[in-house]
Amino acid sequence: MAQLLIELFSEEIPARMQGGAARDLERMAAERLKAAGLTYDALTTYAGPRRLTLVVEGLPAATPDREEEVKGPRANAPEQALEGFLRKTGLTKGELVERDGVFFAVLSSKGQPTAALIPDMVDQIVRGFPWPKSMRWGSGTLRWVRPLKRIVALFDGHVVPFEIDGIASGELTEGHRFLGCGRPFAVKDFADYRAKLESDFVLLDAADRRLKILEAAQKVCADRGLALVDDDGLLEEVAGLAEWPTPILGDMDPAFLSLPPEVVRLSMKVHQKYFAVRDPAKHGLAPHFVVVANVEATDGGKALAAGNSRVLSARLDDARFFWDEDLKTGFEVWAKKLEGVTFHAKLGTLAERVERIAALAREIAPLVGADPGEAFEAARLAKADLSSAMVGEFPELQGVMGG
Repeated sequence: MAQLLIELFSEEIPARMQGGAARDLERMAAERLKAAGLTYDALTTYAGPRRLTLVVEGLPAATPDREEEVKGPRANAPEQALEGFLRKTGLTKGELVERDGVFFAVLSSKGQPTAALIPDMVDQIVRGFPWPKSMRWGSGTLRWVRPLKRIVALFDGHVVPFEIDGIASGELTEGHRFLGCGRPFAVKDFADYRAKLESDFVLLDAADRRLKILEAAQKVCADRGLALVDDDGLLEEVAGLAEWPTPILGDMDPAFLSLPPEVVRLSMKVHQKYFAVRDPAKHGLAPHFVVVANVEATDGGKALAAGNSRVLSARLDDARFFWDEDLKTGFEVWAKKLEGVTFHAKLGTLAERVERIAALAREIAPLVGADPGEAFEAARLAKADLSSAMVGEFPELQGVMGG
């Protein structure tokens, strides 16, 4: 039983697409192996910032011999029906088997070497890969999420030779763009591939990258008596941004903590991909953040932290401006602006929708023991912050900012 290793090495793959790409690669490979009649012990895929990897363990050296019985026409059927069946099967009448007055064709085929099937399988996967967005480059016809650079294709430790749009398969891959050795290197199987990547500053498995980020981020916070604010969604995303993630603790102006914590956290997360930090001894956020770099800085990350602090300050300055302007404006002005926002071509404006919601709230309130007047007022204000400057900048905070 043999191992198949495929790596598709490209320019940076967007983090939001990596999880789906790993699942699609697994599905497409499994479908094609099954169609070829190949069984295997395990099939695993990996996705990272610059590569998709497939490893299949326990593949046979060749597909099994096949024998298939195809039912044909009745023995007393018109001659034209029999001739058509013979053309379809490629047999002569003497090679057919008659059973209960019906002709049957027994078709046999010899198995093929597994290595001979791999080029077509990989070509189909690459050309039919369902990226949400893809691009074409140069004079070729191939489309991929970003320009495809290399293809590793090894079966049982040997290169499977083929070419896709001028990109030849081989045994060479590359490590980290900045920290690595700076030259391609050969691999012989998955264990060798994974070990050499890690020695060249690439963590192949997204789970390993997430764990490294979480543990290192918690440590840099604990070293300063702080605690990381957990965010599984952000952790998943930043694990797709760095092949060798290195969390660094940065500082920000404490004055920004006068903003609502939701604004600070969202500005960090959405625009900068930073983790928020809290002080375990106090309530609320601490004036710090954690940025995940893709390098190991020689100065311990001081310059990186300072640069990211300046960028964050600019973002939070914008947020503070929007917040201050919204405090001056208020709900009545926002509600008035809803009259100019279309909700649906056949259902009117958002202001008209709010009127319907408020009327319904007043009618339903007594049925659940609520005050009709308060329910009406709450419904009237519920959508108002949609026209606020802050929600215009951070749509995810609709409702939160109104509160």
